[in-house]
Amino acid sequence: MKALPRDKKWAFTPVAKVGDVVVAGDTLGTVPEGVFTHRIMVPFRLLGKWTVESVAAAGEHVVEDVVAKLKNDKGETQDVTMVQTWPVKMPIKAFEERLRPSKPLTMQQRIIDTFFPVMQGGTFCTPGPFGAGKTVLQQLMSRYADVDIVILAACGERAGEVVETLREFPELIDPRTGKSLMERTLIICNTSSMPVAAREASVYTGVTLAEYYRQMGLNVLLLADSTSRWAQALREMSGRLEEIPGEEAFPAYLESVIAAFYERGGVVRLKDGSTGSVTICGSVSPAGGNFEEPVTQATLKVVGAFLGLSRERSDQRRFPAIHPLDSWSKYEGIIDSKKVAEARHILANGVDVNNMMKVVGEEGTSIDDFVIYLKSEYLDAVYLQQDAYNEIDAACSAERQKYVFDKVYTILKTPMKFSEKDVARTFFLKLTQSTKDWNRVKFDSQEFKDLEQSIFASVKEVSANA
Repeated sequence: MKALPRDKKWAFTPVAKVGDVVVAGDTLGTVPEGVFTHRIMVPFRLLGKWTVESVAAAGEHVVEDVVAKLKNDKGETQDVTMVQTWPVKMPIKAFEERLRPSKPLTMQQRIIDTFFPVMQGGTFCTPGPFGAGKTVLQQLMSRYADVDIVILAACGERAGEVVETLREFPELIDPRTGKSLMERTLIICNTSSMPVAAREASVYTGVTLAEYYRQMGLNVLLLADSTSRWAQALREMSGRLEEIPGEEAFPAYLESVIAAFYERGGVVRLKDGSTGSVTICGSVSPAGGNFEEPVTQATLKVVGAFLGLSRERSDQRRFPAIHPLDSWSKYEGIIDSKKVAEARHILANGVDVNNMMKVVGEEGTSIDDFVIYLKSEYLDAVYLQQDAYNEIDAACSAERQKYVFDKVYTILKTPMKFSEKDVARTFFLKLTQSTKDWNRVKFDSQEFKDLEQSIFASVKEVSANA
């Protein structure tokens, strides 16, 4: 079965002219494809400079029609069609230079954008045990990430999960275009029942497609789910080739293979001056949630951000279930890093007080320590957690995040005075509910402003400086 229909006609518009000198990756013409303009490029395998001998006129063509003829200095000619072929295990390098990722990739998930940011063209991983919410988190990233194209590489997933994705995505509305999410999504279906060689090739297919669209100046997000099953396929292939096994029978070269995969992400400047990027997210499924196993450890050595999903937070229904203390990011985010560090310090202190209360009981804890614990729970409930089923709270824009974090940070830094612990608990329960209601209201609306005034009026009543 051919990957592209050979009988469908596409509206080709030439860009290059006869006599133009072109190199691999240069645009010869364009074809409208859904919400995008698809570039017909000089084949990536061609070396050196080529002269355009002829180019097809504007009109409808099938993908196997010759749309341009090229000739090099040696007199060799090359017919160009609208079909590109490329070996998936080789990176596409038809660009001018590789750039350092500098622009934050907004996911509209507060815990990611504020605490563990990801850069456009960066790499990150989401390890977590079964049932921790990896698939739902990936769906949220697909819908709200600030990218042009999303590629889902389902590597060795259960058939039911792949079918569920295929059923749900066409019904989801893309907030960027107002059309079906499938208009800008590619899904590579590779189930656990498929041959080992196909499972091993699936993530390479995904990253090659990502690089192909990057060559058109687009920003692409690749979600590989899961790289653990990809590594298991590598282990099976290695065993059949009778190679010397490494740790847990994985091939000895596992780390270099994983590193080479993530290195295919990045931001590049193309030869026409435009930029494109590939951001790679690897979903790791370690057995029993053990982050010490080889695949997770090899991944952590090369990625720029680690969003560790926690079974404990998932069981407590704290979604997204990203652990706020175990996770980390090497990238700069949209919020002042000093304020973020202070907020994480409050979360860590709250965990310490909670652990202490499990030993000595609430009655053995001072009211000051108890308030620290309540503040950390408040930050967790109103900022780290989001309601994926609420239209407004499911996605929080960068502008809203900056505003809300500044207000929550002010509340956390406000010294508070309470007569007893029950009074403090009651206050924070009401404050948490009010702030959650605030999160579900449209930003900058009158109701948003009224709720904000109400929240700060209640905080002022318990302030030690009041």
